[in-house]
Amino acid sequence: VQLVESGGGLVQPGGSLRLSCAASGFTFSSYAMSWYRQAPGKERELVARITNTGASTNYADSVKDRFTISRDNAKNTLYLQVNSLKPEDTAVYYCSVQVLWNTYWGQGTQVTVSS
Repeated sequence: VQLVESGGGLVQPGGSLRLSCAASGFTFSSYAMSWYRQAPGKERELVARITNTGASTNYADSVKDRFTISRDNAKNTLYLQVNSLKPEDTAVYYCSVQVLWNTYWGQGTQVTVSS
């Protein structure tokens, strides 16, 4: 299993980014996928989750109505559209999948929100 995130960067408050996670090594369309984030000095937290078909999504209260998780099963890619960014959204963002009894993580992509 390999997960490779991209799309992070430095953005001003109120700005937007589109994070991507390229997946390989497993049948992507069969598994729910998640985005997590970890800010400095804080525990990793679940941001959003999407079912294998994309029919159902869930969000942390702190990002509802600002972030959108989606997937393209034909491209084996997971996305996170992040809008109306706030300084408290600054973190390393990770995509994750649980396959059987193992949880896999990407290397993360840094999102920094600052003026």
